[in-house]
Amino acid sequence: MIYDVAIVGAGPAGASAAIFLAKAGKKTLLVDHGKSITQKAWIKNHYGVKEIEGPDLIEIGMQQAKALGAEFKTDEIEKIEKKGDHFLVKMGKHEYDAKHILLATGLSVAIAEQLGLKIIDGEEPRIARNIKVDHEGKTGMKNVWAAGTVAGESVHTIITAGHGAKVAVNIISEINGDRYVDHDILQSKD
Repeated sequence: MIYDVAIVGAGPAGASAAIFLAKAGKKTLLVDHGKSITQKAWIKNHYGVKEIEGPDLIEIGMQQAKALGAEFKTDEIEKIEKKGDHFLVKMGKHEYDAKHILLATGLSVAIAEQLGLKIIDGEEPRIARNIKVDHEGKTGMKNVWAAGTVAGESVHTIITAGHGAKVAVNIISEINGDRYVDHDILQSKD
């Protein structure tokens, strides 16, 4: 089986992207090692939420993504390599094939470096390095994308979550060959 998209990192950017991708019917793999900086956050500035602990925000996001059909794996990724027209994601004894890779790795550019992506100096406070991306979230490698803090966005969860959704919409649009819009309409209670 080949996934449409493998997302590395299930923090706000990765989980938000997984929600959009899975809801759009894309075969989505969400991988996380459980070390997100959001795990240590106390969040009082996330739109629509009075306040929430970071681990709870991450758990809710992952549950939403899984409910829409995303598959979730907890493990360290050892390597991602190009294999013909797709990518091979290696984790321990397991390997997964994906047509697109979305890096939502927060503060870490390690996988991006391993893939040979261009790394630039970070502009946000305490963020040393980022993956160079264009306005859509594309890196310099075909079908490899980045979202959230690792892509140069502000570390705030509301911003990284929104950026993850934006990049997911761009991926869906590219896969579909037409601009994708996800807009549900409130159903009448009559």
